[in-house]
Amino acid sequence: MFDWNDLTFFLELARHGRLMPAARRLKVDNTTVSRRIAELERSLEAKLFQRGSDGFQLTEAGHKLFAIAEVIEQKMLSVPEALGLQNAELPTGLVRVASMEGIAAFYLSAKFAEFSGIMPGIVVELVTERHLINLTKREADISVSFVPPNGPRLQVRRVGEFRLALFASEAYLARRGRPKSKAELQDHDFVDYIDDLIAIEPVHWLLEVLTPATVVFRSTSMAAQQTAVASGAGIALLPLFSAKTNPALVPVLAEDVIVRRELYLSVHEDIEHVGRVRAVTRFLANLFTEEADYLNRF
Repeated sequence: MFDWNDLTFFLELARHGRLMPAARRLKVDNTTVSRRIAELERSLEAKLFQRGSDGFQLTEAGHKLFAIAEVIEQKMLSVPEALGLQNAELPTGLVRVASMEGIAAFYLSAKFAEFSGIMPGIVVELVTERHLINLTKREADISVSFVPPNGPRLQVRRVGEFRLALFASEAYLARRGRPKSKAELQDHDFVDYIDDLIAIEPVHWLLEVLTPATVVFRSTSMAAQQTAVASGAGIALLPLFSAKTNPALVPVLAEDVIVRRELYLSVHEDIEHVGRVRAVTRFLANLFTEEADYLNRF
């Protein structure tokens, strides 16, 4: 008979494919993960992973165990609520939410402060990356993204949209003049992303308006771009939810340039019914519905 606790180590290594991220997730060292996997393979008398230079790949037996272990994990997560050990009205625990830097910094972080007042027992961990976080590998519990993520057994739904517009500072417009048409934009300086470091192509939203002749500042960070624009560097296409936070930003050709992006809320089906996860997904879905005007109007 194998040690049931070894399944936790097995699941994390299967999801991440390498010892270091699995160990970090489990808060142990690499040696512990390796030892527990070896013990599990010995107990089951089966090879669960092929070890190579590119990491750990599941064998046929490993794939079969993975499907079973995920079901066991889901059942274990539901035990406290099923037995009434956790107040269904006030769930507790950690929930990791992944999103892009801009919406996380300029919008979600403030909203989660409000959520904390409603659900004080839930601690939200907000993760920001330039690429989409892998929910299948449990890099996060919930994802808020501009494009629908791909992966097995993900529950993905469109929950809203947000508008982007061109912005500049009064200092820049006083120095360079205010463009009166899209054609005049080519005579202006722009702030944009770094072309070869864009991980998600729909984020390069400026190209839907124009390919600027002159870019004076580039950054992978939307926050850095916004700060540069507010300081007078040039013009940039920014989401309304972020631009509204800085009174130094002035809309440019607001009626002529309208760009929108959809918002997707995703969660792995194994945990979507866990109380604390369900509380956060419900909060986010309601938030994007209730604040549709804020996200799309000046």
